[in-house]
Amino acid sequence: MASTPTSAPTVSAPADAPADAPADTLTASPVHFSADAPADASTASPARLSTDASTASPTGAPVTGAPSAPIPAVLREAVAEASESSLTGPSVGRRLWRGSVRVAGSVGRRTAAVAALAAIWEILPRLEVVDPTFLTPLSGVLAAWWDLLLSGELLDHTQASLIRSLSGLALAIIVAIPLGLLIGWYRPVADLLNPVLELFRNTAALALLPVFVLILGLGETSKISIILYACAWPILLNTIAGVKGVDPLLIKSARSMGLPPIRLFQKVILPAAVPTIFTGIRMAGAYSILVLVAAEMVGAKAGLGYLINYAQFNFRVPDMYAGIITISVLGLLFNQLLVRLERRFSTWRTT
Repeated sequence: MASTPTSAPTVSAPADAPADAPADTLTASPVHFSADAPADASTASPARLSTDASTASPTGAPVTGAPSAPIPAVLREAVAEASESSLTGPSVGRRLWRGSVRVAGSVGRRTAAVAALAAIWEILPRLEVVDPTFLTPLSGVLAAWWDLLLSGELLDHTQASLIRSLSGLALAIIVAIPLGLLIGWYRPVADLLNPVLELFRNTAALALLPVFVLILGLGETSKISIILYACAWPILLNTIAGVKGVDPLLIKSARSMGLPPIRLFQKVILPAAVPTIFTGIRMAGAYSILVLVAAEMVGAKAGLGYLINYAQFNFRVPDMYAGIITISVLGLLFNQLLVRLERRFSTWRTT
């Protein structure tokens, strides 16, 4: 196919040159592509290259005769296809694979210890390293747990324990947080109550269980009260520590801006103390489960502590371990719930 003829470069004299100027003073005018010139590099002739005198060098000086040519269509299409394949091709698959591997590795690291414990629990009794009469294999414990669940007995005991535990924990939060804020913020109140706090904080809750039973009886009141007593201390002490641990520069800055005491407490003191307060609440959640078991072993007719005690006396060893596992799972769920609540109320934190 014949290519479209192009005009040859023309040579013209500068406008300020005299008519009889010598030939070496003549300059070549730039040659440009025509608008309908083909883009295929295979049909382009050397005459289509332009020497634009306005092209600048890296130093800013004009360059005479700098060549420039259009990008061939085939090359443009190849670059476009490569870009598209990089977005939708194997690289995305590799990223998804790497993400899946990272998630699987994280889950594996978190569950490796629990899986190892379960394997040891199952293998040692079956190899008779320990007496399977007193340490039932994990499969037997899970079978007993499932039987208790199907019979409804496990649900009844769990419901009774949850009511007692949550009631005591909620009352401890209601009582301990305002009292801790008051003691931590007002020095006269702290000076008045500190001796009493130091006396009772070192007294174990289980040591006072007989006292609660004698005064309040064997009903639900004594059980909820002992849980309230045990849960109040970590919440109270952590609340006091959270208020006293607020950065003094924050308080001085707020006061210098004219913030009134109530707004200062609401906007500065309380938000800064929230993480420490939730640490105390999480500790109290664990205490509520621990003290609950002991409280239900005295004069109770329902509850997970009662189930464990009753199974022990009747030598129902798998049922005993089933109750222990249920209490452990409840404690884990308590902790995870409190962690999520802490994140919800501490959204201002960057870490």
